[in-house]
Amino acid sequence: MFEEASEVLENMLKWSVPLSLVLFLVLVCPLRAEAAHEFSVYRMQQYDLQGQTYGSRNAILNTEARTVDAEVLSRRCVMVRLADFSYEKYQKALRQSAGAVVIILPQNMSTMPQDIVQQFMELEPELLATETIVPVYFALEDEELLSIYTQTQISSSSQGSSSAAEVLLHTATANGFQMVTSGAQSKAVSDWAITSLEGRLTGAGGEDLPTIVLVAHYDSFGVAPWLSYGADSNGSGVAVLLELARLFSRLYSYKRTHAGYNLLFFLSGGGKFNYQGTKRWLEDNLDHTDSSLLQDNVAFVLCLDTLGNSDNLHLHVSKPPKEGSPQHALLRELETVAAHQHPDLKFSMVHKKINLADDTLAWEHERFGIRRLPAFTLSHLESHRSPARHSIMDMRSVSSLEGAGEATAGPHVDLTKLSRNTKVIAEALARVIYNLTEKGVGGDLQIFTEQMQVQEDQLASLVDWLTAQPRAAQLLDKDSSIVNTLEYYLSRYLKDVKRHLVRADKRDPEFVFYDQLKQTMNAYRVKPAIFDLLLAVCIASYLGVLYLAVQNFGLLYGFLRRVTAPRVKQH
Repeated sequence: MFEEASEVLENMLKWSVPLSLVLFLVLVCPLRAEAAHEFSVYRMQQYDLQGQTYGSRNAILNTEARTVDAEVLSRRCVMVRLADFSYEKYQKALRQSAGAVVIILPQNMSTMPQDIVQQFMELEPELLATETIVPVYFALEDEELLSIYTQTQISSSSQGSSSAAEVLLHTATANGFQMVTSGAQSKAVSDWAITSLEGRLTGAGGEDLPTIVLVAHYDSFGVAPWLSYGADSNGSGVAVLLELARLFSRLYSYKRTHAGYNLLFFLSGGGKFNYQGTKRWLEDNLDHTDSSLLQDNVAFVLCLDTLGNSDNLHLHVSKPPKEGSPQHALLRELETVAAHQHPDLKFSMVHKKINLADDTLAWEHERFGIRRLPAFTLSHLESHRSPARHSIMDMRSVSSLEGAGEATAGPHVDLTKLSRNTKVIAEALARVIYNLTEKGVGGDLQIFTEQMQVQEDQLASLVDWLTAQPRAAQLLDKDSSIVNTLEYYLSRYLKDVKRHLVRADKRDPEFVFYDQLKQTMNAYRVKPAIFDLLLAVCIASYLGVLYLAVQNFGLLYGFLRRVTAPRVKQH
């Protein structure tokens, strides 16, 4: 009987041990569908400008996630939400040699208080100025990503438990996430071309006519290129320039209103990178050709920058215009139109000398000033240092990163004010071109009315189109849809539309762009290494107990019989 029981038990163990192990592993391991989450991430800027490096110099990520509140961040992917982000926490991650930093942005920016949006806008230049080898990414939150963040936060908070046993138990049972990017290491993009566009309306009445140049840069800038939509800076300036091209092309199409001024329109590329497109355009026209409108009789250059908001309008100058000059005439006409037609608008002139010691120029008109061309920049911003000019928060509407809804915080475009500013500029230019003040025409006369009026719906369509996709210079090659559409739009209203390409010098490049700016990140659910250790100990203990039970079955069987045998009553 003993041998039969032993044989039965041994056969049972042969099948029960593997089955129990399989069942145990299935229970402790997460399902495959829940084990990973894939989402897009957008890397911080990486570029070189005039020999200086900026931004994050690394793109590869394969490390475990932690929140910024964890005590140990070394070689960890530090996750932080925008509402909790600060420069001190960012520096903490860099000091501890974090494996990466992922900043989670809300889909709906209207949930963010104004002070948080403003604080982040002010921090963006600081983030770029601090060169780092740590990969820095931005991600748009969704339910799964927030769930990952919450679980990571719980896991990170266990690091501060009072008991070592609690830490060990919590670490062994908590869910962790391994963050892995799918792309390769970033590398410099060779032979990248920045495209600029020009077109003209030729004046009537002679060969040596004065020329007015209207300029706007069309690229955007922010801490992450793929999130840089640049609605106000400088989608608004581009929209105003295109609307001015439409309005004056109609005036120039009639002999009675065909003025004696050449109008030269220029959409510059690389504006956010020290105005590289404008610099090369000036070199091509002033140094490398014998015939150019810029060489002859330039009345003034008017640069348009951030015009989509505010009840203020500032004319930024490097040198105050002399009375009697065309530049002074424009200043006078802007003051006249603002005072008589739009009393709600406060107009002023801001004087700032060009500082060649700075790494970058303050405004685009300074590029022309260096070449001794009279130039201004018109903007609703009083200072070139305004964070609104270089922020991913500068969207068509800040209520959503998808661009829908009413704006509630941060820089945005107010179509009513954009339309008003466009009308002010158009009226002032027309008064200069037709010399209306000298002819005694009052400042309350409006030229652009009825069929010639500024079309607000046209401006709205332009801004919506410009902000439908990011316009960072690194994303716009010479064949991009934005460049092609801008060229087509100019060709509808202007003559001699042409492209100008800028490529960095191969031996001593003024700018260098890098790839891998958008990647796919996978978050894999994993258990910590101590979990594997404890699991191995449990399995070894389990098998050890079964082995001892089989080897000493006789003793165990006898012990169980004595314990379970009925007791005999003694009389």
